Amino acid sequence: MKRIPSAFSVASLRAAHRRSKPGRRRFRARVAAGVFVLAASLLHAAGFPEAGISNGLLTAKLYLPDAATGYYRATRFDWSGQIPDLVYKGHSYFGEWNPAPYDPKLHDAITGPVEEFLTNNAGLGYAEAKAGGTFIKIGVGVIRKPDEPRFRQFETYEIVDPGKWTVKKHADSVEFTQIVADPSSGYAYRYTKIVRLLKGKPSMVLEHRLKNTGKKLIESDVYEHNFYMIDKQPTGPDVVVKFPFEVHATQDLHGLAETRGKQLVYLKELSPGGQSAQSNLTGFGSDPKDYDITEENLKTGAGVRQTSDRPVARINYWSIRSTACPEAYIHMSIPPGQEFTWKINYDFYTTK
Repeated sequence: MKRIPSAFSVASLRAAHRRSKPGRRRFRARVAAGVFVLAASLLHAAGFPEAGISNGLLTAKLYLPDAATGYYRATRFDWSGQIPDLVYKGHSYFGEWNPAPYDPKLHDAITGPVEEFLTNNAGLGYAEAKAGGTFIKIGVGVIRKPDEPRFRQFETYEIVDPGKWTVKKHADSVEFTQIVADPSSGYAYRYTKIVRLLKGKPSMVLEHRLKNTGKKLIESDVYEHNFYMIDKQPTGPDVVVKFPFEVHATQDLHGLAETRGKQLVYLKELSPGGQSAQSNLTGFGSDPKDYDITEENLKTGAGVRQTSDRPVARINYWSIRSTACPEAYIHMSIPPGQEFTWKINYDFYTTK
């Protein structure tokens, strides 16, 4: 359970209240902010809709989508498939990595592995929508477009319609289905994701189906933002990320990490406070076999191999002290009435 943040001190607020009218306005604003943080923290402590699954080797907890009480209610990431805890042989792989005070509408107040859908780095239909009109974020719903010069990926927008979510829970899997239709934009879809633990293996698969039930072409990229935090160890020289190809960073990693052959390695432990190593990565081809990424903690001996049945369109790599995240993108183009499927496989292992 997270500690409830201390948003304000009573003594300081009383002093501000006594000083002046501006002081009283600041007092009210700080009280409102404090009440919001306190309410969010109490809700966090109270729990969220969730499900537990196991195959006898892996045990996982999943948060379930809910527009009123779900753990994540922002507009960046797909609401389904959030895993705050997955354990194999006593090793943990996911968790609450974000050091910011919890807020269900914070764009990255989420646990991995989760996905974001983007069309030309924006929501589906965002470019065509007028201010006050609507566009789509797949896995979220119908979104109101404000009067703004450009799409803000890290902003939380107004949700006009979260669609209809259906959740089917089984002992070793959870199936999520979201149905969304937006007549004003012409976009509509049926999205299904199954989080499944494979029988007799320390493996998990994310099975996806996206059917275009609207009138317009769905052109999108989707990436897996894993938010790995293996054994909750800090990101540093004990973390190694492996690829099946010679990998190259296109941006400066500032002496914190570097690519060596088929690996990305760390030269220093990342400091608290948001120090980050981030870059796009190149070297992959068009064969789905290049979607093969392994992350391992050398100190604890725990690792995970991530593969897919679709080719890589792009790889971004992002990390801070609490999480190290290879983000592999898949491209899709779905005409009306057609369906696109893809799988992401996770094989968990230990070396010690």
